[in-house]
Amino acid sequence: MTEIIKVFKESVDAKRFIGKRYSHEDGLHGGYMHKWGEWFQNGWFSVLEKLGDTGDGQIGLMTMHDGVFAYYIGYFMPLGTIAPDGYVHIDFPAGELGVAYVHGKDGEVYGQGERCADKLVEAGILSRDWCISRGGWEFERYVCPRFTTPDADGKIILDHCFYL
Repeated sequence: MTEIIKVFKESVDAKRFIGKRYSHEDGLHGGYMHKWGEWFQNGWFSVLEKLGDTGDGQIGLMTMHDGVFAYYIGYFMPLGTIAPDGYVHIDFPAGELGVAYVHGKDGEVYGQGERCADKLVEAGILSRDWCISRGGWEFERYVCPRFTTPDADGKIILDHCFYL
């Protein structure tokens, strides 16, 4: 069973996201795990890691504009980092995030955005009218070692973040 074990506000510097964009149609059974598999199989993370500072970890970024869902996989990197051919970039200004730590077994920690948003609203961090369908940005941040090294109960922590 997953738990949301911590919610907080985090200030972030301006950053450039570099990655690849996927549509709703690219999802499989409501998820993008197969796309993550392609990233590892094709060495696409390694291409970005050669550019320098890859921030806090791998990112699964989501938004919706004009009714069209978009899912991105990549890294947050310093502003001005040049995206290699085949990758897109999105610049984000300095700002604040609402962050929720989801604690559970691998495979159970994903897709917890609504639960995390509810907890952040309860804590007074996220506004009730925040909504991905109105162009809000939401992302899962896969930070080592809390995501990659299970605790004594075999559980990991996935960060679920919302730009405020």
